[in-house]
Amino acid sequence: MSLISLDLVLSPEVEDAKKNGTPIVALESTIITHGMPYPQNLQVAKQVEADIRAKGAVPATMAVLNGTLHAGLTEAQLEELAQAKNVAKVSRADMPVIMAQGRTGATTVAATMIAANLAGIDVFATGGIGGVHKGAEDSFDISADLTELAHTPVTVVAAGAKAILDVPKTLEVLETNGVPVITYGQDSFPAFWSATSDLASPLRMDNAADIAAAHKTRGAMALPGGQLVANPIPTADEIPASELAPVIAQATQEAADKGVSGKDVTPFLLARIFELTDGKSLVANIALVRNNARLAADIAAALKA
Repeated sequence: MSLISLDLVLSPEVEDAKKNGTPIVALESTIITHGMPYPQNLQVAKQVEADIRAKGAVPATMAVLNGTLHAGLTEAQLEELAQAKNVAKVSRADMPVIMAQGRTGATTVAATMIAANLAGIDVFATGGIGGVHKGAEDSFDISADLTELAHTPVTVVAAGAKAILDVPKTLEVLETNGVPVITYGQDSFPAFWSATSDLASPLRMDNAADIAAAHKTRGAMALPGGQLVANPIPTADEIPASELAPVIAQATQEAADKGVSGKDVTPFLLARIFELTDGKSLVANIALVRNNARLAADIAAALKA
């Protein structure tokens, strides 16, 4: 039986960072390929990377390019991915298949965690995690992001779970799987586009150093899995939950009426909410991703201290 070795390519910047002990922050790539059109997707990707560099850390955008897993992309690769067509959206289940077929794939939260762990990167910044979809008691539609958080030792900084989800059930699944859910700087669990919700956060921490210490302690105890850091969107950039609730309800009903299911649900809902809010949801999404990147850089730096 022959053994297949994993071809993991570090960008020159990431390779230098690992040699020099510079903090590194992993980034997903589905926001580039599935989140917005070119050239806005490229502009946002570069801005998020710049936010991380401004904090003294190095960004490592994860992607599968022609079957090869990359931790960190060069400017040319980022440009190429931003314009690529028919890019697969990969998670734990299909990532090895896409790689074996020599195809190009953008990483979801779960796939980015896997890639980060393989590359020895402890912190990952994203927009919002996936979770339990509404109606999951019938559809069993639950994101692989939740089980990945239970298995893979990466600290994930997000603005909570996407507000289109059943957030109370999402928190229950995370608790069942032993995933620490730490809200940064407040007692209320953030609601993605909105800074607060009526849900209490399971845990609270007010600085990056404490979050980094919790990550190290979890590792020292040999506990599997990572931790979720819920970072509220800045109030100046949020859309109030009261304004969003009827929009999300309308989009969800339309998805049900059209029979949208599986992996198509989230992109359908996000696109419809973008239309119903006249683009405000995307503006808020960009703001929260940048905010998460900055906090993730602080945590990565604290882990090196």
